[in-house]
Amino acid sequence: MAYGCSGGGLVAYADANSSNGVHALATPEPVSKKKKVVVLGTGWAGTSFLKKLNSPSYDVQVISPRNYFAFTPLLPSVTCGTVEARSIVEPIRNIVRKKNVDICFWEAECFKIDAENKKVYCRSNQNANMNGKEEFVVEYDYLVIAMGARPNTFNTPGVMEYCNFLKEVEDAQKIRRSVIDNFEKASLPNLSDEERKRILHFVVVGGGPTGVEFAAELHDFVNEDLIKIYPSAKDFVKITLLEAADHILNMFDKRITDFAEEKFRRDGIDVKLGSMVVKVSDKDISTKVRGSGETTSIPYGMVVWSTGIGTHPVIRDFMRQIGQNNRRALATDEWLRVEGFNNVYALGDCATINQRKVMEDISAIFKKADKDNSGTLTVKEFQEVINDICERYPQVELYLKNKKMRNIVDLLKEAKGDVAKESIELNIEEFKTALSEVDSQMKNLPATAQVASQQGTYLANCFNRMEEVENNPEGPLRFRGEGRHRFRPFRYKHLGQFAPLGGEQTAAQLPGDWVSIGHSTQWLWYSVYASKQVSWRTRALVVSDWTRRFIFGRDSSRTANN
Repeated sequence: MAYGCSGGGLVAYADANSSNGVHALATPEPVSKKKKVVVLGTGWAGTSFLKKLNSPSYDVQVISPRNYFAFTPLLPSVTCGTVEARSIVEPIRNIVRKKNVDICFWEAECFKIDAENKKVYCRSNQNANMNGKEEFVVEYDYLVIAMGARPNTFNTPGVMEYCNFLKEVEDAQKIRRSVIDNFEKASLPNLSDEERKRILHFVVVGGGPTGVEFAAELHDFVNEDLIKIYPSAKDFVKITLLEAADHILNMFDKRITDFAEEKFRRDGIDVKLGSMVVKVSDKDISTKVRGSGETTSIPYGMVVWSTGIGTHPVIRDFMRQIGQNNRRALATDEWLRVEGFNNVYALGDCATINQRKVMEDISAIFKKADKDNSGTLTVKEFQEVINDICERYPQVELYLKNKKMRNIVDLLKEAKGDVAKESIELNIEEFKTALSEVDSQMKNLPATAQVASQQGTYLANCFNRMEEVENNPEGPLRFRGEGRHRFRPFRYKHLGQFAPLGGEQTAAQLPGDWVSIGHSTQWLWYSVYASKQVSWRTRALVVSDWTRRFIFGRDSSRTANN
């Protein structure tokens, strides 16, 4: 399942005798031989790494602007009171306190990464009574960057000033207050009907999973709860979903996309496809129809912007330092190492894996496989390295699957012509021809919680066995060097994804092209999301919130904490 957008964070470290007094010692601490690991982030990637790290060989320092992990897939539920904010957050100190690893946490923000000198520069969030010592520098042996990402505004005028985002718990709480505020404003006696209609017009920009789920949640909140207590508002409420592409939920199966669009039409949610937002003012949102170029100005009461992710400023600065200016995220290799640095790792929404192309290494692969230096490859020689090739270059396996080929021999036979398996021998040019289209199968991983969580778990397992594999490498052959890689490359295993559509109906797309839509899938969604909670405490709170909502409805009070 795709858990949703990933929550990011920053991490930093202050030494043990810093002014905040955490871990301060009365006597000098003995020199530690443990490797110092600094983790920047307490989102899905960073928290998964911390949960799975169990080697006592490391001294781990974690710093983030927030001292908790948030289950971000349930943020749309928080916006409407289906689930309370406190139910989806777990303090980081609770998560790491029982581990057999030295892990310290500081609530601060990293504002600069200096990989050349192995330092990160941090600024404390606690500005009061710090005696001018809000900033500090941390040295590291290994750096794990898991800062997440920022909303992508595409530099659209007015978005930052007037739109709501849905990336953090605070965002969801702000939206919840705004919804209630708008209903209260619309109930005042001195407003015209035109003004009421504007105030109660809720616009969602972006037809991805987050935007669709929020629109569905808001529709249920309005029709199941708010209309009962604001009956005069019934005829004025409108929800509009703007999507620049031809369909909403583009990453899902067409059956799900069609069902979602039809259900929204039945529910009265106005879905405008091919509509690009060009400007947002305090009361109007301007859109342009893709193709015709026709522009329209739409009055609104509240806008939620959910159009994908952009680069965090600290990451952008770091990318400039290391020559990755033209990328949207930090480029890493298949072992999640930032390109050019063996001790800096990046995972989650702030990074993207730069999968190596087969054609870049084709000559090295041929030379490694041609053990007798005959200048040609036999099937037997190729079969001896095929497992290493498929592990190092996963696009080979995808290509064979899409071409409906049983194995690599079928690919070689196609390149050589219809000859017997035993007599296939390829020279370097024929070998290049056989693999020339393989790299067309390369795809970037989606920026989801599921990807970030798996990356954090993978990296923790690598750290846990770092010493063990030093002398016993378990990865594929080094085609451009000697021996083997220490670890197997990261491989993402897609477990499926959900799209809640409101009215106790959810769509699910699971492995094996299995699609399920309806009320029964909603119960599957409940069980999966409950099981994926980070602790028994949050699991119990979320289930109790769902139960409370079934019995009493959603809370519509406007308090400072909701």
